[in-house]
Amino acid sequence: MSEPVTFVCSCDETMPLDLAVFERLGLPVRAGTQLCRKQAELVKEQLASGRPLLIGCTQEEPVFRDMADGLPSEGTLLFANLRDMAGWSDEADRAGPKMAALLAAAREPMPPTPLIPIESKGVVLILGSDQTAIEAGLRLADQLDVTVMLAPGSMVVPPRQTPFPVVQGKVRLASGHLGAFALGIDEFALSLPSSRQHYLFGPVRQGATSTCDLVLDLTGGQPLFAAHELRDGYCRATPSDALGVEKAIHQASQLVGVFDRPHYIDLTPSLCAHSRSGKTGCTRCLDLCPTGAISPQGSSVAIDPAICAGCGSCAAACPTGAAAYRLPPVDALMRRLRTLLATYHAAGGTDAMVLLHEGGHGQDLITMLARCGRGLPARVLPLQVNEIAQVGPELLAAAYAYGAVNVGLVARARPKHDLSGLEATLVLMRSILEPLGYGGAGLALLSTDDPDQLRDLIEALPKGQGPRERASFMPQGRKRGLMELALRELHHAAPVAVDVVALDKGAPFGKVEVDVAGCTLCLACVTACPVSALSDNPDRPALSFSESLCVQCGLCAATCPEKVITLVPQIDFTAWGAPKQEIKSEEPALCTVCAKPFGVKSTIDKIRNQLAGKHWMYDSEKRLSVIGMCDDCRIETVINDGLDPHLQTGAASIPQRPRVRTTEDYLAERAAGKDDLDQD
Repeated sequence: MSEPVTFVCSCDETMPLDLAVFERLGLPVRAGTQLCRKQAELVKEQLASGRPLLIGCTQEEPVFRDMADGLPSEGTLLFANLRDMAGWSDEADRAGPKMAALLAAAREPMPPTPLIPIESKGVVLILGSDQTAIEAGLRLADQLDVTVMLAPGSMVVPPRQTPFPVVQGKVRLASGHLGAFALGIDEFALSLPSSRQHYLFGPVRQGATSTCDLVLDLTGGQPLFAAHELRDGYCRATPSDALGVEKAIHQASQLVGVFDRPHYIDLTPSLCAHSRSGKTGCTRCLDLCPTGAISPQGSSVAIDPAICAGCGSCAAACPTGAAAYRLPPVDALMRRLRTLLATYHAAGGTDAMVLLHEGGHGQDLITMLARCGRGLPARVLPLQVNEIAQVGPELLAAAYAYGAVNVGLVARARPKHDLSGLEATLVLMRSILEPLGYGGAGLALLSTDDPDQLRDLIEALPKGQGPRERASFMPQGRKRGLMELALRELHHAAPVAVDVVALDKGAPFGKVEVDVAGCTLCLACVTACPVSALSDNPDRPALSFSESLCVQCGLCAATCPEKVITLVPQIDFTAWGAPKQEIKSEEPALCTVCAKPFGVKSTIDKIRNQLAGKHWMYDSEKRLSVIGMCDDCRIETVINDGLDPHLQTGAASIPQRPRVRTTEDYLAERAAGKDDLDQD
């Protein structure tokens, strides 16, 4: 795509435009005072040319899209919010570098949102314990396929005519999502047509199952699902809340048809460090998922995209990159961050603060602050993310490496998602930033629902120390590689030269310490390591370790039969840049017959010493010698020399093995039996 034509507007001269900043950067812009109305012809002229357009206004986006309808540039419009983010502020006269940065960042392409289709045919189960459930069923009967289930003991008067089934039951368990709910029901019974003053029910049975597309829960009891407000297709209200009941009924009435749902998480099971050989390792995503969309599946986990609410906590916490956020991918978001900060500094901006915010709550606060308050400071660079919980160490490390002195994340005073995972990420990053000299106090969660308080929180943040030399690396690839790259760059540009940073338990970086004296080089840890941080040598018995790959999942320690492995959370940047370190190596055991290496010499000698004269199968030197042979030679020697102990006779302590019967034995017996019959 060719370079877009850029339009900026002073919005009836309510905000200043520092055109000299754009000229210094070599970014040609076309300025106006009211491009959406009086000067619309300037925009239409460019729309007719077919070139892409970047317009520094988002409020009038619908107007500009209407202008582009049917013109060559219709599909190539980009927008940047200069007014709310920069121009309407008490520091607008200094916001030229920020405006240039916002325009440049808007040019960074974002991949399309991946979608999954979900179909609902409108089969709804209404749960209740009073007349509210019946009334809701009557109102929805013309639009949905309704079944009402009343709680046992409910005294509900039957209507004159019931156009839907009414049953009794108590939900024992619930699973599923819009279009595919499954409920386990106890005390299930059908209503009797002879019900008069209140519903009567027939025989009760346990363990019934109900499947439906929607659940309208009007019981007022405990929700059927954790984080129930995030479960598509589950509508809930308390019967005494008339407005809430109205909203729930309306919501249910709209959930019929095929819906496109964002596919938030890309999962690569082969990278997952959840478990190996029945041993549990990493459980970060399982511990954080608010909706229960993640479940163990073999050595990995599985994520149900129809249940996932898109908070991104799993992707932010995943140490291997097996779970990666797709709205947008982290490398695309980091490229926009890179452009934002690089342009701001090139335009003469200083003391950059990155303000990460969501498109709903965060954007609303910024807009209200611009229109009714003092606006954002000129040094604050807003960057929109889908969910702040998706922010991981790689994005925060990159922000500081690219030159930010502060990073703030705008959160609700009462978050809709659990932010414990994000808070742990902030604690981790502060523990890295502080010893490197950046200052960790300037990285903060700004929890508020008040726009003026947001400005106060921003100004209260202590400015950190910027990097010695701003990084310029181009983000490419998957999360784990980006995290390593960003942290290396963060260390390279650090104000304080520190190579080893100690971290708290549970951090996704560190080393393993091995008690070399107790290690037998069985290499069970190598087999268990999901990221190849521990490795062997194909030519000789050896154990090596690469610290940059270790995610501290603990599978090596859990698998080690000798229990000689200890996890040490840290970042050793010197070790990250060094080749893998050999922890232990020994001479191989050579087969005494063919001289082929087949094990560890010290281990073979240890086994020989432990069995010599102490086990009935190794009561002679000849028998003991097979321990020093490879598999092939051992089998051949045992067979050829008659060393199978079960074939020996005369030793009461040795159990005797019966001779193996073959086909020839059965045929011979059959022939002998036939001869006997012939003689008779």
